[in-house]
Amino acid sequence: MKTAVLHRLWKEPVRLAGVSETLLIPLWARAVETRRPDAIIRDPIALEIFENLDYDFSRFEGAWMTQTGIAVRTKLLDDATAAFIAAHPRAVVINLGAGLSTRFSRLDNGEIRWVEVDLPEVVALRRVFFRETKRYGCIAGSVTEPATFEPVTQGRQPVLIVAEGLFMYFAEEEVRSVFACLTGRFPGAQMLMEMLAPCALGLGKYDPCLSRIASGSLEFRWALGDCRAMESWGCGLKVLGESNVLEHHRERWGWLNFFPPQAMSVLGNRIVHLGFARE
Repeated sequence: MKTAVLHRLWKEPVRLAGVSETLLIPLWARAVETRRPDAIIRDPIALEIFENLDYDFSRFEGAWMTQTGIAVRTKLLDDATAAFIAAHPRAVVINLGAGLSTRFSRLDNGEIRWVEVDLPEVVALRRVFFRETKRYGCIAGSVTEPATFEPVTQGRQPVLIVAEGLFMYFAEEEVRSVFACLTGRFPGAQMLMEMLAPCALGLGKYDPCLSRIASGSLEFRWALGDCRAMESWGCGLKVLGESNVLEHHRERWGWLNFFPPQAMSVLGNRIVHLGFARE
């Protein structure tokens, strides 16, 4: 997959609001990371898109913890997704709340099918920069609407669902509804999701990036202190593992390294690996 020709005489205007506008935060973080000599991940496509959007990214400057956290979570999700693909070379990967994710470009093995799911205005922006193919495409719709997933056919292929920077903006009843839909439609699938640090709940107005987007009053609405609580939801979820972003690339976390391990486990977002029960 390649991006379109981006070096034009004008920059693409950004017409996003609400949760959709938050996709610009990870794009900025990956672009900034790519420019670093000690980059945790390199994402030249994100940098190219970043340089060709008409948006004031300077508002995020100084938010080093958010930027580092996104770089680390990107690396963790890349590695876990790559491991799944290595084990299942013809898998179907469904990326929920895709934003301007470029993960397919880094991990494509020439055989997988990859589906990006996001709201219509986001998919419209994606299509400015990404070309769809028989193995790579977008679905415009809300993850809270079961009909959104009707175009995705599983067949006998293993399915991996990725949800990065998504569920923290939903109320728990919405999250439960989404999981009930997904586990019913994709039995036996696996999922990689980002879980917000519980201490961040309700503190969006203090977040150095979320508080600065034009939309204003967005809030962090859902997190769990113990991810295993999801196993009691009655929809066949099993926690297969989790990893705290603060436990990785400690050289980049500065003064946070002075916190004891118990505090680090509470402060950091986690990447949670889930399995769905089979029918």
